[in-house]
Parts: sequence; C-alpha cells; structure tokens
Amino acid sequence: MFFWHVPAPNEALLISGSKRQVQETQFRIVTGHGTFVLPIKQKARILSLALREAEIVEECITIQGIRLNVRAVAVFKVGDDPVSIANAARRFLAEQNRVEELVGRVFAGHLRSIIGGLTVEQIIRERDRVAQEIKDGSHAEMEKLGIVVDALQIQEIEDNTNYINNLAAPHAAAVASQARIAQAKADQEATQREQEAMALKAEYERDVAIKTAGFAAETEQARAAAAQAGPLAAAKASQDVISEQTKLAQRQAELAAQRLEADVRRPADAEAYRQRTIAEAQRDQAKFVADGAAYAERTTAEAQAAANTARAESLRQGNQELIAANRIIESLPALVEAAARGLAGSNLTILNGTEGVNEVLVGLVGQGMSILDALKKATGSTTGAAGNGATTVQASSRPGGASAPATT
Repeated sequence: MFFWHVPAPNEALLISGSKRQVQETQFRIVTGHGTFVLPIKQKARILSLALREAEIVEECITIQGIRLNVRAVAVFKVGDDPVSIANAARRFLAEQNRVEELVGRVFAGHLRSIIGGLTVEQIIRERDRVAQEIKDGSHAEMEKLGIVVDALQIQEIEDNTNYINNLAAPHAAAVASQARIAQAKADQEATQREQEAMALKAEYERDVAIKTAGFAAETEQARAAAAQAGPLAAAKASQDVISEQTKLAQRQAELAAQRLEADVRRPADAEAYRQRTIAEAQRDQAKFVADGAAYAERTTAEAQAAANTARAESLRQGNQELIAANRIIESLPALVEAAARGLAGSNLTILNGTEGVNEVLVGLVGQGMSILDALKKATGSTTGAAGNGATTVQASSRPGGASAPATT
C-alpha cells in the first residue's frame, strides 16, 4: 500500500514524528518487517546496513624513523542493534555515501599511531598484531559511530629507503644461495636421472636393435634358405642322379669285366694253358725219346756184353741150350730198339708233365731189366736147363707192361 513501508533485509527503516517510541530516541527503528507510516505526520527514511569497504593508504613513520607507505583495507558495517543504528543515523543518515571516507580517516589516524610505536621488523613479522591493535584502538570511536569492524588487513608496506630490501638482503642472499644450491642439486639429480634415463633408453635401443638385427638375420636366413631350396633340391636331385649313374657305370664296368673274364681272359688263359701243356708235353716227349735212345743204347750194350759172355761160356762148355739163349739175347737189342722207335714214333700226350714221363721211363726200364735178369738167370743155369730141352723167356716190348712171349 502507499502508506505501508517494508525495509529490505540489509536496511533499517527510521520513522520520525511518532509519539510512541520504543527506544530512547527521537525516531522509531523498524527492521525485518513492515510498518504503517502516516502521511504528513510521519516521515520514513532508510539507513543501509550493508557491508562497506574502506581502503586506507597512509604514510607512517616507525619508531626507527623510517617512512613507510602502508596500504590497508577495512571491512565494516552499521551495527544491527538499535543503539548502533541510532548512532549511525544521527551521524551518517544524510551523508551515507561518505561513510567509507570518514571511517577511513579514523582508521588512518589509528594506523599512524600504532605503527609509530613499532619497528619495521615488527610491522613486517606481526601484521596480524598491528591490525588487531588498530581495531582495538578504534573500537571506542567506531562504537560511537555505530560501526562494527568485521576485518582489517594490511595489504602492502612500501619502503622508499630500501630498508626493508636491505633488511631482507642477508636472508635473501642466504635464501638465494640455498635456492642456488637446491637448484644445483636438483639440476645434478635431474642430470643424473636424465643420464640414467638416457642409459636406459640407450640400453633399450641397443636391445631393440639387437633383436631387430636378430629378426632381420633370421628373416634373411629364411629368405636365403627359401631361395636356395630350389637350387639345393635340384643339386641334390642331380647329385642323386649322378650317384645312380655312377653306380650304374660301376655295375656296367663290373659286367664288362665279367664278360671280358668269361669271353677273353679265361679262354685266353685256357688256350695259354693248353699251349703251355702241349709245349711241355712236346718237350717232355723229346726228352723221353732222347732218354729212350740213350737207354736203348746202354741196354743194347749191356745185353751185347752179356750175350758175348754167355756165348763164350756156352762155346767153352759146349752148352747147346745156352747157344739158343744166346741167339735170343742177340735179338734183344733189336727188340728194345724197336720198342724205343715205337715210343718215339707214337703220338703220346703226357698230361701230367715230368711225372708222366718218369712213369713211362720207369715202365720201360723195368721191362728191359726183367728181360736182362731173365737172360742172366738163363745163362747161369745151363746145366739144369739141359734136361728140359726148352727155355721160355718173356720180354716186354711195349710200354705199360705189355709182354710178348718168346719160345726156343
């Protein structure tokens, strides 16, 4: 409605002209709810209870005589209680836009007062203490103004004389030295780790290269083996063919040698053996003829001598039988010679060589000796044989023991 006023949550409604007053003020304070305002008789005004900020920039001199430019920020507001609202309304209701300036001036005075009793070191190291002392020193004044300070912070301290910088120089140098040492140590550790990482990387690359080379070698070997498989197979097949051909040639050579052995060498050996045997037989036959002739001559000579002796003895004794025997003996050389000529003219082939010749000679000599012994016996027994009137002598005129009878 037109006469009904409702303040915002961060506002206080101040109604003046009312006779009914709850507080000991000349106006009525309404917060958090609406109220009816009579026109003409009453007047309503708004006081902001919102949070405000005052920036303070002040040149201060410390107890050491060093000038500092201090920048601070104060956060404040009008108190929520009726007393604070009333105090603030009496002082700032018409000039609410200048509240920050007025409060800032109050804080600036207290800031200079507090810093003037402190050293630069204390201000730097104990900023919270400085802020708290400023709040405590301005509390009574702020309360009179109806102001509640929520926060006060010293944001920046500037030193045109470089006192703070010089004060911080040793520490800064130490910090810088430590920082450099720490940085150098960090760089060393980083370098060492980089070297280790590079070593590991190089080792890994080496292993990869070795494995890659191994794989490449195996691949090339497989390719080479595959490429050589055909020629090797062909070479092996050719080698097998050559081997089989060699075996076949060896077999053919063996068969040719066997044919040569059967067709040429053995017949040649047989022919040579036959010729050699014939030559030996002819040689042995010639020898046999010569030996037979010599034996015949010897036997004839011996028989002649024996005949002569027998004839002489027979003539001396007048033995007719011996004379007959003498005639037979006189015929003996002719018989032996005829036997020798028979042997010489015969075509004998003696297959057992010298042994066969010896056997023939032994047979012939044996026959001659038998005849000679018979003649000797006949000569020695003329008296005993005279009464018989006949004497039979067997002489061998054939080789091999064939005998021819002789009768007188």
